[in-house]
Amino acid sequence: MRTSELADRAGVNAETLRYYERRGLLTEPPRTAGGYRDYPSGAVELLRFIKRAQELGFTLDEVDELLHLDGGGPESCDAARVLAVRRRADLEARIRDLQRMHDSLSELVATCDLPRPDRRCALLDAISEGETQ
Repeated sequence: MRTSELADRAGVNAETLRYYERRGLLTEPPRTAGGYRDYPSGAVELLRFIKRAQELGFTLDEVDELLHLDGGGPESCDAARVLAVRRRADLEARIRDLQRMHDSLSELVATCDLPRPDRRCALLDAISEGETQ
């Protein structure tokens, strides 16, 4: 199957396919006599695996690890679990950071409602003075 067909079926663009090839996530396919890439049908499922793993927050390096673990035995399952637990902990930390930023911005936005006789922007002043949490 040609690049455009694979990209359409997997819901990615052609540049993504080439990028995944350069990263080693997708094996460079053989070429037709005309020089076109000729991907095997299994490439669609591989790309869907990669995209689903990314949707779950895995980095492309972690996706590469998961691909190498896929099809293994219990040891592979244990290793995949370790990756997932680590990714979940990273996401929890990011959520905490985002919540902190949200709370700080909410406090800053509230300063906009305060009376300011000097007509200066309290929000910009607070950011300049580093008055965020």
